[in-house]
Amino acid sequence: MCGIFGYVNFLVDKSRGEIIDTLLEGLSRLEYRGYDSSGLAVDGTTKESNYIAKTPGKVEVLKSLIAAEGFEREQVFDNHVGIAHTRWATHGKASTPNCHPHRSDPTGEFVVVHNGVINNFRSLRELLEKKGFEFESETDSECIAKLFKHVYDTTLKDNVDLDFSDLTKQVLHELDGSYGMLVKSTHFPGEICGTRNGSPLLFGVKTDKKLKVDFVDVEVFDSSNIYPVSANPQLRTSQSRAFFAEDGAPSPIEYFFSSDPASVVEHTKKVLYLEDNDIAHIYDGELHIHRAKKNTGDESTIRKIHDLDIELNEIMKGPYNHFMQKEIFEQPESTFNTMRGRIDFENNTVKLGGLVAAFSGIKKSKRLIMIACGTSYHTCLATRSIFEELTEMPVSVELASDFSDRQCPVFRDDTCIFVSQSGETADSLQALKYCKERMAITLGVVNSVGSSISRDTDCGVHINAGPEIGVASTKAYTSQYIALVLIALFLSSDSISKKPRHIEIIQGLKKIPAQIKKVLKLEDTIKKLCDDCLSNQKSLLLLGRGYQFATAMEGALKIKEISYIHSEGVLAGELKHGVLALVDEELPIIALATRDSLFPKVTSSVMQVVARGARPIFICNEGDNFASDVAYATLEVPLTVDCLQGLLNVIPLQLMSYWLAVNRGVDVDFPRNLAKSVTVE
Repeated sequence: MCGIFGYVNFLVDKSRGEIIDTLLEGLSRLEYRGYDSSGLAVDGTTKESNYIAKTPGKVEVLKSLIAAEGFEREQVFDNHVGIAHTRWATHGKASTPNCHPHRSDPTGEFVVVHNGVINNFRSLRELLEKKGFEFESETDSECIAKLFKHVYDTTLKDNVDLDFSDLTKQVLHELDGSYGMLVKSTHFPGEICGTRNGSPLLFGVKTDKKLKVDFVDVEVFDSSNIYPVSANPQLRTSQSRAFFAEDGAPSPIEYFFSSDPASVVEHTKKVLYLEDNDIAHIYDGELHIHRAKKNTGDESTIRKIHDLDIELNEIMKGPYNHFMQKEIFEQPESTFNTMRGRIDFENNTVKLGGLVAAFSGIKKSKRLIMIACGTSYHTCLATRSIFEELTEMPVSVELASDFSDRQCPVFRDDTCIFVSQSGETADSLQALKYCKERMAITLGVVNSVGSSISRDTDCGVHINAGPEIGVASTKAYTSQYIALVLIALFLSSDSISKKPRHIEIIQGLKKIPAQIKKVLKLEDTIKKLCDDCLSNQKSLLLLGRGYQFATAMEGALKIKEISYIHSEGVLAGELKHGVLALVDEELPIIALATRDSLFPKVTSSVMQVVARGARPIFICNEGDNFASDVAYATLEVPLTVDCLQGLLNVIPLQLMSYWLAVNRGVDVDFPRNLAKSVTVE
């Protein structure tokens, strides 16, 4: 959803033009998250002024606005703070006043960019308006900027001179909600504070000198004083051992704040992920991390500096027209990478290092609860049956938002599996918090290393699919699917009776990358099919049963979110319970009719729609022409193990959704109203 990017240079000379270009490039790397407006703020010609530019529309529109306004680009800064934002509207429509950054007053004493939702913004706004503040927007975020000024002015009247981090603590004390935010101020030139609670925020470090240690200390929160500050905030001592210099002289350094590592990787691979209630304060080239709330005692006192494991070319389109097309065709490699180092194909064994320590605890569980949203929810549906078969445990699959709303009974002998591409999905994080409070074992299946779910769960598996930029998830689906199958295999690895089934599945997995590559050769056939009969349709029906019901659901989701064609995935056994009323000779139907134990029942359902004049498009196994006389078209895919067939069957549906969108002139990578990472509930 919303994206944050910030840049700080210290003893590194940069012109205002270079700083603006860095901010704009950072925003362009965040475009895939989904947004409807953008903006940035940099220092003005004096330390008491700011340049703020913001507008509805894409980053290119912001670039044009900045060029038209004629910002002075030549002024050079050796210490400067710039912040930028892409907004996905929650409070107020996409309009210039509602765009970020937001300012505290017309002179911009405090300027804020914010991701998340402030729950108590109405009461804060009412309070601040009574204090004489005039609001310029409908957003909840603007009250943060004005609250900074209110607290700053109030403490000055009390003869208390707060430093920037302590001021931020006081402001956060008044906020109820989720946030990832950056704030800069004319009262604290060259300084920035970044903080998070429920919304992701990280920063990258770029310096020519080697860091002394690969972590940053968390500085202690003193709760004994409402104003936790030294008598003279100008006399500050550093606990940032990573940035100590041998000669005591400050070193040139650059910092890059972001809500997503994709916008940082081109500058540096050294990143630090903030935890909830962390406050990162940068001044004089040093990073300090404080806590907005007192530690409970069992929290880490350091924040590790990680090395990003992604390359710039991984977030570029290369020879493809869209990221979605690129990611569909990366699936032979991404599925192999999910299995790499985890499966011994010779001995037919699975080893998941991230689950070893929790293995015995999970085995003692009485129930598995799989919790996810959207495409990740469909991977849980697709693998539920194999979990039940191999582990012989009851398995429930829950939509995270509904799970949290219902406040489901969860017990300490449950294992809760959280599946998320980004690892930052707000509803899943809320459900995770709920399950942890009830002492259940929590297991994360995520793509983004360092994400909130990967850090907050007890154990987990990274799917290693590589960066996924397109809003419509494709390669993450197949990699999540495989990762979940591996978990089911690993949890049942001590079962002798399941050994033949293990061997069958593991040998089937070995063939999957090559089989996906073969299915991708259907692209031209699928493109022609879309051109000839599907592009002008207003509705589609997808039929599946057993393992293929989840495939039908996922295919329908892809078609509706990318091509804006209404589509519905239907359990074939439910046709007679209402859906059959929709069927006539005009309604396009896609039937997933590959060979498994439920194949006879699927063919029976298909014949019911044929009897009502429909001519379905069949996805079937190679050489299977059982319905050639009644089919409009057939798409043949290789045969594999029943529990893995969905990995192959979903590929034609991904390609179909892509070409339907292209034919209709839709922005494939950035569908309207949708975001890649859903970081608000």
